[in-house]
Amino acid sequence: MIERICTKRMFALLLLAFGAVMTSLPAYAESCASRADVVAKLEGNFQERLTGGGLHGHSAVVEVWSSPATGTFTVITTDAAGQSCILATGTDWHASRTVTNASVEAL
Repeated sequence: MIERICTKRMFALLLLAFGAVMTSLPAYAESCASRADVVAKLEGNFQERLTGGGLHGHSAVVEVWSSPATGTFTVITTDAAGQSCILATGTDWHASRTVTNASVEAL
Protein backbone atom coordinates (compact mmCIF):
# COMPACT_ATOMS: atom_id res chain seq x y z
CA MET A 1 0.00 0.00 0.00
CA ILE A 2 2.72 2.48 1.00
CA GLU A 3 4.76 1.54 -2.05
CA ARG A 4 1.78 2.32 -4.27
CA ILE A 5 1.31 5.80 -2.73
CA CYS A 6 5.01 6.61 -3.12
CA THR A 7 4.94 5.50 -6.75
CA LYS A 8 1.97 7.78 -7.48
CA ARG A 9 3.67 10.71 -5.76
CA MET A 10 6.92 10.15 -7.66
CA PHE A 11 5.01 9.98 -10.94
CA ALA A 12 3.19 13.22 -10.08
CA LEU A 13 6.47 14.97 -9.20
CA LEU A 14 8.11 13.80 -12.43
CA LEU A 15 5.11 14.98 -14.43
CA LEU A 16 5.21 18.36 -12.67
CA ALA A 17 8.95 18.74 -13.32
CA PHE A 18 8.53 17.79 -16.98
CA GLY A 19 5.73 20.34 -17.35
CA ALA A 20 7.86 23.08 -15.77
CA VAL A 21 10.74 22.40 -18.14
CA MET A 22 8.52 22.28 -21.20
CA THR A 23 6.77 25.56 -20.38
CA SER A 24 10.06 27.38 -19.79
CA LEU A 25 11.64 26.39 -23.11
CA PRO A 26 9.58 28.71 -25.35
CA ALA A 27 10.26 31.69 -23.06
CA TYR A 28 14.00 31.11 -23.34
CA ALA A 29 13.82 30.69 -27.11
CA GLU A 30 11.97 34.01 -27.44
CA SER A 31 14.53 35.96 -25.39
CA CYS A 32 16.89 36.26 -28.40
CA ALA A 33 16.23 37.93 -31.74
CA SER A 34 17.80 40.45 -34.09
CA ARG A 35 18.71 43.70 -32.35
CA ALA A 36 16.22 45.62 -34.49
CA ASP A 37 13.37 43.36 -33.36
CA VAL A 38 14.34 43.52 -29.68
CA VAL A 39 14.68 47.32 -29.78
CA ALA A 40 11.32 47.68 -31.55
CA LYS A 41 9.62 45.66 -28.80
CA LEU A 42 11.34 47.58 -26.01
CA GLU A 43 10.38 50.92 -27.54
CA GLY A 44 6.87 49.92 -28.62
CA ASN A 45 5.67 47.71 -25.77
CA PHE A 46 7.46 49.28 -22.80
CA GLN A 47 8.36 52.83 -23.96
CA GLU A 48 11.96 52.06 -23.00
CA ARG A 49 14.88 54.09 -24.32
CA LEU A 50 18.60 53.35 -24.32
CA THR A 51 19.97 54.45 -20.94
CA GLY A 52 23.57 53.26 -21.18
CA GLY A 53 25.86 50.46 -22.11
CA GLY A 54 29.36 49.29 -22.84
CA LEU A 55 31.56 46.62 -24.34
CA HIS A 56 31.62 43.12 -22.91
CA GLY A 57 34.88 41.56 -24.02
CA HIS A 58 35.74 41.92 -27.68
CA SER A 59 32.61 40.52 -29.22
CA ALA A 60 29.53 41.86 -27.43
CA VAL A 61 27.81 45.03 -26.31
CA VAL A 62 25.68 45.23 -23.16
CA GLU A 63 22.90 47.83 -23.04
CA VAL A 64 20.47 48.99 -20.39
CA TRP A 65 17.09 50.18 -21.62
CA SER A 66 14.66 51.88 -19.24
CA SER A 67 11.46 53.85 -19.06
CA PRO A 68 10.73 56.58 -16.51
CA ALA A 69 7.07 56.39 -17.56
CA THR A 70 6.54 52.68 -16.88
CA GLY A 71 9.41 52.10 -14.42
CA THR A 72 10.59 49.06 -16.35
CA PHE A 73 14.13 48.24 -17.40
CA THR A 74 15.79 45.64 -19.61
CA VAL A 75 19.42 44.57 -19.94
CA ILE A 76 20.38 43.11 -23.32
CA THR A 77 23.56 41.87 -24.92
CA THR A 78 24.23 42.02 -28.65
CA ASP A 79 26.88 39.94 -30.39
CA ALA A 80 28.93 40.85 -33.46
CA ALA A 81 26.35 39.19 -35.74
CA GLY A 82 23.60 41.54 -34.50
CA GLN A 83 21.78 38.93 -32.38
CA SER A 84 20.45 40.37 -29.11
CA CYS A 85 19.47 38.41 -26.01
CA ILE A 86 17.67 39.65 -22.92
CA LEU A 87 19.79 39.15 -19.81
CA ALA A 88 17.48 40.72 -17.22
CA THR A 89 14.24 42.65 -16.83
CA GLY A 90 12.72 44.44 -13.89
CA THR A 91 10.49 47.13 -12.48
CA ASP A 92 10.82 50.21 -10.29
CA TRP A 93 13.68 51.65 -12.32
CA HIS A 94 15.14 54.90 -11.04
CA ALA A 95 17.80 56.98 -12.71
CA SER A 96 20.86 57.77 -10.66
CA ARG A 97 22.93 60.87 -10.62
CA THR A 98 26.61 60.78 -11.48
CA VAL A 99 28.27 58.13 -9.36
CA THR A 100 31.53 59.02 -7.67
CA ASN A 101 33.78 56.97 -5.42
CA ALA A 102 32.60 59.01 -2.43
CA SER A 103 28.93 58.28 -3.16
CA VAL A 104 29.63 54.55 -3.52
CA GLU A 105 31.58 54.48 -0.27
CA ALA A 106 28.66 56.21 1.47
CA LEU A 107 26.44 53.24 0.59
